[in-house]
Amino acid sequence: MKSLRLVLGDQLTRSLSALDGMDPAQDVVFMAEVAQETTYVPHHKQKIVLILSAMRHFAEELISEGLRVHYVRLDDPANTGSFTGELARAIALHQPDRLIATEPGEWRVAQMMGEWSAQFSLPLDIREDDRFFCSRGRFARWADERKSYRMEFFYREMRRETGLLMQGDKPEGGEWNFDKENRKALPARLAPPKRQRFEPDAMTREVMALVGERFADHFGDLAPFGWAVTRAEALEALDHFISACLPLYGDYQDAIKVGEPFLYHSIISPYLNCGLLTAREVCMAAERAFRAGQAPLSAVEGFIRQILGWREYVRGIYWRHMPDYEDTNALEAHRPLPDFFWTGETRMNCIAQVVGETRQNAYAHHIQRLMITGNFALLAGLEPRAVEAWYLAVYIDAFDWVELPNTHGMVLFADGGLLASKPYAASGAYINRMSDYCGGCAYDVKEKSGAKACPFNILYWHFLIENHARLAGNPRMAMPYRTLEKMSAERRAEITREALAFLEGGDNPQKVGQFALDL
Repeated sequence: MKSLRLVLGDQLTRSLSALDGMDPAQDVVFMAEVAQETTYVPHHKQKIVLILSAMRHFAEELISEGLRVHYVRLDDPANTGSFTGELARAIALHQPDRLIATEPGEWRVAQMMGEWSAQFSLPLDIREDDRFFCSRGRFARWADERKSYRMEFFYREMRRETGLLMQGDKPEGGEWNFDKENRKALPARLAPPKRQRFEPDAMTREVMALVGERFADHFGDLAPFGWAVTRAEALEALDHFISACLPLYGDYQDAIKVGEPFLYHSIISPYLNCGLLTAREVCMAAERAFRAGQAPLSAVEGFIRQILGWREYVRGIYWRHMPDYEDTNALEAHRPLPDFFWTGETRMNCIAQVVGETRQNAYAHHIQRLMITGNFALLAGLEPRAVEAWYLAVYIDAFDWVELPNTHGMVLFADGGLLASKPYAASGAYINRMSDYCGGCAYDVKEKSGAKACPFNILYWHFLIENHARLAGNPRMAMPYRTLEKMSAERRAEITREALAFLEGGDNPQKVGQFALDL
């Protein structure tokens, strides 16, 4: 039986279930670069380069094994621009008896894929994506057993099932979670290790030229591109993280420093999310470092929790609650996205720094995303769909299944607490404690009111006032609401006036503009 086997741009894994049992004599691998996937949001130029170059390299590796690959390039004059259109051309050419695919990572692709069998009158075998620790069905069974979800309890089950960082049925070190040990500010004289950059080869340079020409109006700088585009390079990046960064990853994973966009973070999420690395091998590499005495338990546990716990958890949330999940807006946030999310032109140094680094690297670490741009979006009451489209567009590791729950639930609390137990709202004091951004800012983080006051200070209390009816009953918000209740009516009115003035364009020279995407 002749099979056409589909490999998507985020499925660049040789052990992919769609490739299992392939008959090199009959079967054909189908891969296509399509405009549909490059423009549904204006992806960062480096993100497009990574995916297209990694796809081309992966296809070459399959061909070198002796496999037949039907590969369509973006600039092929006959390219229809859509998955369905290119699949139709491949079917007409190869006349397969069946289609084989691995379940896609995104809802919209799953909907499209679900129509193919009837559309092409061919059986379609959609196989489980076993690159994840937890299948969709396994997560659904876990979720069915409880009234509310909490990642910590899911994570403990995953630890027990995988045996990672376990001593029998007990967690290594007697604790499940060492997060309290991982919240240190970066010492002024500590210099993080220089991170690897992979020099683009001829194939990648060809893709960069294509992207520079075709996507010139997309966000992001193209020239700094130095990401891994092959499995061999991705493994090298993993080894570098484990040896040079993991020992101090735990201590400083929440720290922020001007001019240090990577610090001790792994920066392997792009490779995990497109398939060049697998979650299991990454977690096992970290555990081996602990067992060998090369990294402390707090660092290794914190790193493994991000993958075995959080990454698997948000995927489970996504597939259990789509497509309705993205339509929720629990805090009724409707303000448009400010222009400075794209331009970086703002007097708020923290926002300017993060947007500037994002433009240069297509990357910001999780605290920058959550507590700088995300915190501002939450406090300002920005429209969830606008914020989510921005995150999806600008970050190299952003795919809908992982970006949407993180932004919608964790950053914006738009799901009303389904994913996280409280909004991650903070004033300027948190930013000042965990970064050196405030020292170079036009605003004064210690000022609570007036033209020089840090906007995060005003917006924080305005957020509490604006959402009193929705959040005052949340036990984890009890302390700030007790403080708010002690404020005079005059002070609360002053906060409201100043916050609204800022939101209406007070951060000159850049005023709040209209959302730049056609949603």
